[in-house]
Amino acid sequence: MHLEAFQAGCNIVGLLKNNIHYGMCCAWAQMIDYDKLTMLLGAQSATGKIIEKGDILGVSALAKGQAAIATKLGEGHSNQVDKFATIAYSLTQTAILIDHAKVRMVCEVLDVMHLPVCKADAFLVLRVLSHNEEPNSLFLNASEVL
Repeated sequence: MHLEAFQAGCNIVGLLKNNIHYGMCCAWAQMIDYDKLTMLLGAQSATGKIIEKGDILGVSALAKGQAAIATKLGEGHSNQVDKFATIAYSLTQTAILIDHAKVRMVCEVLDVMHLPVCKADAFLVLRVLSHNEEPNSLFLNASEVL
């Protein structure tokens, strides 16, 4: 069964931890309050495996025209290759933020859960500490990358 019930964005999760630039693209993200969001990170992700409660990470909702960044962040594992070597980004504390993304958020990890229906995946609850937006940009949709 193939169902596209909702629009899914291309959201880059990025953080510097143990001197390694960790990053991945996540389509499964949702605001749940004015300053909180959730993300579901797949079990195969090296990035998802190292995220802990209290970490400060970046979430960059990519803009149209940034599909190549989403593709690049989907290649390999962060503990094996520096995915950010050819991508323009800024660093705020340990949060990696993609330059010119539609929305860039510095977030604190409030919780990392493993839900009964997908125990291997990491379900993150994040608090947005700060954000900025490119007002003239449009969001990149995951369907434009896949």
